[in-house]
Amino acid sequence: MGLAYTIDSPIRVAQYGISSVISIIDDELLEKMNAFYSEKFSLPYQEISKKVDDYRAKRITAYLNLVDTIVKNKFVKFKDEVSESKSALENFISMLPNKSTIKVKLSTMLEEGMLFKETIKKYVDAHLSAGEIDVNIMTKIDKDNFIKSEQLPIEYNDAHASLRGFANSNLESSVVLSAGMNPRLYSYFENFKDFFPDTNSRLKKRIILKVSDFRSAIIQGKFLAKKGLWISEYRIESGLNCGGHAFATEGHLLGPILEEFKTKKSELIQDTHAVYIKALTDKDVFVPDQPLDIKITVQGGVGTAAEHDFLIDNYQVDSVGWGTPFLLVPEATSVDNDTRKLLADAKESDLYLSGISPLGVPFNAIKGTSNEFYKQNRIDNNKAGSSCPKKFLALSKEFGPEGICTASKKYQDVKLEELDAKKESMTSSRYKMSKNKITEKACLCVGLANASYLENDISIKGQQQGVVICPGPNLAYFDREVSLSEMIQHIYGGASVLSNAYRPNMFVKELKMYVEYLQNDIASFTDDLTAKHIKKWHAFKNNLLGGITYYKNLFEETLNPENATIHSDIKVYEATINTIKIPVL
Repeated sequence: MGLAYTIDSPIRVAQYGISSVISIIDDELLEKMNAFYSEKFSLPYQEISKKVDDYRAKRITAYLNLVDTIVKNKFVKFKDEVSESKSALENFISMLPNKSTIKVKLSTMLEEGMLFKETIKKYVDAHLSAGEIDVNIMTKIDKDNFIKSEQLPIEYNDAHASLRGFANSNLESSVVLSAGMNPRLYSYFENFKDFFPDTNSRLKKRIILKVSDFRSAIIQGKFLAKKGLWISEYRIESGLNCGGHAFATEGHLLGPILEEFKTKKSELIQDTHAVYIKALTDKDVFVPDQPLDIKITVQGGVGTAAEHDFLIDNYQVDSVGWGTPFLLVPEATSVDNDTRKLLADAKESDLYLSGISPLGVPFNAIKGTSNEFYKQNRIDNNKAGSSCPKKFLALSKEFGPEGICTASKKYQDVKLEELDAKKESMTSSRYKMSKNKITEKACLCVGLANASYLENDISIKGQQQGVVICPGPNLAYFDREVSLSEMIQHIYGGASVLSNAYRPNMFVKELKMYVEYLQNDIASFTDDLTAKHIKKWHAFKNNLLGGITYYKNLFEETLNPENATIHSDIKVYEATINTIKIPVL
């Protein structure tokens, strides 16, 4: 969800038992939000300037502690409110899923007239809990840092400092690791006792790993287990049908991936547990008798209650994550008014997989953002590139050890000059394509943070970057702002907030995206062709066809109209795949 969009979601929704994740990469944003919410809730605030040693980690710790305090206070008030007000209790009950035992019990108490404050209060105290205040670290954002050209120790790297900020906070929650394996960062976890079990086999701070397939899960799970670190949750995310950066698999589709996790969950638990207890024994710390809990969860493109329930029932996952639709819920996410309207009006053709990320990883984007406007103005005036004030993505070492961001003006000036020197030997179309690859990069560090500043009237200094937002393609089927209550009702099947436009099944949508990804990858390939490239494309194509076979069996043609539609859509993409011609040497 970018840097800003869930920066304060726990403050907004945790009192209702809804968990959310805060990105803790941008310490400057966190510091400004700390000042903003300290004033709003009349809590003490002490500025942490960049002159303070280890300011980045300390800013993160301070903001997380503030959020923890606010959430706890709001949760107490919420429990008092539902205990004392019948209408508040009824509103809360309406938000709960029908299968919830808490909903059944509270509804029964209402029906039987058990409205004594003490009775309700006793029950909610015993059974309600606030939502988790989890944090996210994108493991690739781990830039080396320098003072006067002198490189600081590795623990001052961006992701390392983020981890330290979380580890030193009061939170009892999880850190979500995304974007692949970072062995140096993973090893750094060993420095913090909260990630190791206490004598009650309890972890004060837990690790959640975002993964795209089972192989990745077991490799990373064992790597961390060898260090005495347990993965409490494997969060499976669609490679393409998601928001933010898209880490495409080699044609492996979400359905077959979930099936493998379902059949091999016991193997995952036992294999990692064996490694885990050996590591804990070697460290001479407490060793649990039994494997600690592991949750398998999934997210990416879920849009209906039926899909939500199917994932839980068929694949036995512990929970299902919803992200992009909540960008249209002002009570839950931090989005400025203009951007929220852009999201509500977006159609399928407005949402696309872009090359704007300086990481060089495909990035889900939407046409018409203010960032796109300002960026194009600079390109048109021969001033392409960003001033690069934050440098979180200054990861290219092409021009020196301190790193540079490929979205920066400094980088793009050099690359455009190099390109112009070759212009005479290139076709006009090749030159235009090459130039666009250089200039399309956007300043995500600023663009992904600006929405919170705009929403909260916090001043924005420096070069105008506008707003970058990264919804998944599922947004196309949600066409208006909705209340938190409406969205929850939608998730649990009480009422739909979808537009009237045709929305394909989430598995079909992902399949379509993978077919297009393969087609574009082949069509846009401009390097020298090798056997390795050909082998990769053949494997990708075969994996897609294998996934289609799986889906055909999963959604057998029946009188169920939805299954029949899925079957029909799958056949269309199967035919398309079979027409894809892979180049030969």
